[in-house]
Amino acid sequence: VHVAKPTSSVHLESSWTPVVFHLFHISVPFHILSIYIFLKRHRQVAQPWMDNLRQTCNQVDTIERHMKYLRCLQHIEELSAAVQQCLMTSSIQEAIKAVDSMAVLDCGLNQSGCSHLQNFLRETLCFWHKIIKDRLASDFEKILAQLHWPIISPPTQSPIPAANYQEISSQLELLVTQLLALALASCQGLPSTQLVSSATCLLQAPPLCLPIQIMLLPLRRRFKYHFYGNRQTNSLSKPEWYLTQVLMWMGNNSAFMEEKIQPILDRAEASFSARVELCRGLLSLVQEKVASDASRLLYDDVLFCHLVEEVLQFEKELRSNHLYPAVLPGLLHLLLEDAVLQKWLTVEKKMAVEKMDAMLSAEGAWSSQYKDISDMDELKAPDCAETFMTLLQVITERYRALPCPSAQLKFLELQRELVDDFRIRLTQVMKEESRCPLGVRYCAILNAVNYISTILGDWADNVFFLQLQQAAVSHGEEMVLRGQGTMEVGRLASLEGSLFDGLLALLDRLKGDMLGRLLEWTMREITEKAKPYCQDRWLSLPSQHDQSTMTLSSTACPMMLCVRDRLLNLHNVLSLSLFQLAWQGLAERLDNFLYQNVILCNHFSDGGAAQLQFDMTRNLFPLFGHYCKRPENFFKHVKEACLILCLNVGSAILLRTLLNESEEEMRDWTGAGDPSPEAALNELGVYCLAPCDVLILLSLRTSWPGQ
Repeated sequence: VHVAKPTSSVHLESSWTPVVFHLFHISVPFHILSIYIFLKRHRQVAQPWMDNLRQTCNQVDTIERHMKYLRCLQHIEELSAAVQQCLMTSSIQEAIKAVDSMAVLDCGLNQSGCSHLQNFLRETLCFWHKIIKDRLASDFEKILAQLHWPIISPPTQSPIPAANYQEISSQLELLVTQLLALALASCQGLPSTQLVSSATCLLQAPPLCLPIQIMLLPLRRRFKYHFYGNRQTNSLSKPEWYLTQVLMWMGNNSAFMEEKIQPILDRAEASFSARVELCRGLLSLVQEKVASDASRLLYDDVLFCHLVEEVLQFEKELRSNHLYPAVLPGLLHLLLEDAVLQKWLTVEKKMAVEKMDAMLSAEGAWSSQYKDISDMDELKAPDCAETFMTLLQVITERYRALPCPSAQLKFLELQRELVDDFRIRLTQVMKEESRCPLGVRYCAILNAVNYISTILGDWADNVFFLQLQQAAVSHGEEMVLRGQGTMEVGRLASLEGSLFDGLLALLDRLKGDMLGRLLEWTMREITEKAKPYCQDRWLSLPSQHDQSTMTLSSTACPMMLCVRDRLLNLHNVLSLSLFQLAWQGLAERLDNFLYQNVILCNHFSDGGAAQLQFDMTRNLFPLFGHYCKRPENFFKHVKEACLILCLNVGSAILLRTLLNESEEEMRDWTGAGDPSPEAALNELGVYCLAPCDVLILLSLRTSWPGQ
């Protein structure tokens, strides 16, 4: 193909096209190639026409948008003129419908880019909304005045209905309905921030309905007048003045809201309570005031504490007496602000530590206030321990109502710190009293430790603390769970453990150490009194048949008196649960002492064995019989040793033979047909002593044939 040098871009493209096809080895018929070249040239010629047409269409679109913009603007002006005309003819309902149409138009413009048009529409909407609201509010306030609104103080007698009461009620219903319609129309197009005050926004709840906002105006003016500025009633030290006043307003006006306003709202199919709306509006006044006062009292501990107490009391009355819904915020969320909450925790700890110092140094710190009332003094808690746990309980009641588990857990951690601090203080006092563990103060400290441990154990099963435990696990609170291993956290999650387990372990260890030291000193005294009894001439005592009556050994009297006195003393000074542990521990130690130092260290004739058994079963055991039904079960070694020593000679010989043969042959006697040593001992009532111990006891008998 001969290719000529192209003189233009068109010639260039058409000239090189066959070459392109040739390069790709495509065989193209000539007529197709001609059509292709023709189309290319036609497109190039038509391109300017297409550009001109596109530009013309764009201009038409722009003009059309301008026309729509102008029509929308004209529609806004028509609606505005309609509202004006309705207001001139006092057709309020028709004016509200026109405002509603504006609001619908505003919603339609939300997705458009006509920001200036939308701003103009909203300004127009706000303008007419304010005018209509002011006109309705003026009429509404006049009607309310005729109905004696607001009720500032409790009425002394029922008000007498006016002669035109029916007409007033009809006007009231009409105005409330129109205000509701106006609010509904306006809120479709306007942001809520343009319709409600900053106080309502503080509640983080839906805005108050328009009729309630107007009804609150006189109460708001009174509140601002009395509790702001330089008035004497505006005192930082008296938050109860404005808190009590608001509660009184809620109570005084609740009947009016339920009897006069609520039926109108029900007929208008409103989904809210007039009484609750009134409480919400009044609460917004208090929220502003408390938030302002709290920030000014961060550096005054006394006034800050007073404010917190009054806020908590206000919240309690608001929820209980005025049935304010739990889903709506009250005042407690104001106390959860970082600065306020941290100040609360700091002051709580500071005052708790001061009270601990005072209660431990008080004159009656270690005596029980119920010591003269036996029915109420089972725990025998000293006054300092009871006051301390009351302090913790009061702290719990203060933070229990907080709506944030994270904040509650901070207070719980503070309580745990206080308990550990008090435990350390008790340990320090205990060390000072450890020179005399049998003294009243030492036992009072032991009672205090036991009392705190008992109360914490009850708290561990309390629903409130179980909920906090679950919250700590689910939120992974490091402050509360620090020092807990994976296994401990798992036990907390499954409710097998509690948040107080660490404290309970420390308290139980302290209680065990103190109780052990107490029993050690008691046994030291008993051991000293028992020395003559240990050295008694058991071998030479006459047989029981040679005595007319058995009496207590004279050498046992000091020991028995000491045991009796110590048991009585411990019963009087220790709590019931501690005394149970004490006398059982004492019985165990005494059983071991008598077995080791009296029985195994002497030889016994028949008379000596009988005397020992009489001393134990008729004198020692009954001392403990006041506290249990079968005291001999706590002296197993002594009881079984007396039984072996008092066996008749024939039974003793047979038993010794059986035990000796068993020891020599070391085989299973059950399989051989003869009873095993254990079975033989069990038949005699011996379960604690081993066969080797029984052989030793038998060797201590002197009444064998031939001896």
